[in-house]
This record gives sequence, C-alpha cells and structure tokens, in this order.
Amino acid sequence: MAPKMVHFAKIISRTPKVGKQEKSRLDARRVFSWSYGSMKRLILAVLAGAAVVATGCVSTVNGSHSGAIWFGNDQFNGRYNRSVDQVYAASVRVVNQDGALIAEYFPHDSTNTVKSLAASVNNRDVYIRVEGISTSPEVTQVTVQARTHHGTSDAILAHELEKEIALALVR
Repeated sequence: MAPKMVHFAKIISRTPKVGKQEKSRLDARRVFSWSYGSMKRLILAVLAGAAVVATGCVSTVNGSHSGAIWFGNDQFNGRYNRSVDQVYAASVRVVNQDGALIAEYFPHDSTNTVKSLAASVNNRDVYIRVEGISTSPEVTQVTVQARTHHGTSDAILAHELEKEIALALVR
C-alpha cells in the first residue's frame, strides 16, 4: 500500500489567518519576538557590569590611591649605587625638565630612606618612589609609575622616565 499523499494546497488552507495575510506555522518570529529587546538589555547590563568590575582604585607607588583600570603593567624599577638623596634629586630634575612637579611625599611611617613625588608629564599622572634598600646602604631603588587621566597605564612613559633618571645620575 502506498502512503497517502497530502496536497500542499490543503496544508496552506489550514494555516491561521492573521488579518488579511496568511501566516505559516513555521514562522517563529511571533513566538520569540520578546527575546530581541530583552537580549539587548541583557548584553548591555553584562557590558556595564564588566566595566564596573574592570575599573576601580589602584595603589600608587607613593602610597595614595588613584581611580584607574587595574590590569596592565604601569611601573618600572631601577637600582643604582647612589644615595637616596642623589637619586631623589635626579628624579626631581628629570620631572622638572619633562613636565611639572605636583607634590612631594615624605612618608612619616618609614625612615628617611623613602621619598616620593607626584608629577604631570605629557598629560599623564606620574608617581616616583625612591627608597634605600635595607641590604646595602648605598643601593637605592627608584620606582616610576605612569597613568593616563582615563586610568590606563602608560608603561612606555614610565620606562622612559626611569631611564632618564639613570642618565641624570651619570651627569
């Protein structure tokens, strides 16, 4: 026995009519039309949540906090066989040559072997910390941190300033 053949015109005639236009039962837009707007809102909410999580406060090398994006390398270290005062004077000369000195910090909770400053160089926030290494009295470590005003790191400027401080020590 052969299977019974159904004519295509009979299937179309059984589809429900919406207004004057016939709709196929295979048309899924009507069923899932609610999800387009809510999916857009969901994606926007996830992106906004990710932006909030990615930004926040970061610690600067001088002990203060700054609003910034926390990922990314933004500081460079250098060690020199000079005293803390010599390295600090060289860092002040470099900052005054390239930008403007904003503030100097002398932390009261540590000894005189720690000095730091905040500056603005090329419209970037720059923080420099100079500290004596406890293992050797004549070895000093300088840490340079640079960030844009939007909070992203500027590793190129930080590395450049650290090398300029090294060159200022030689002069």
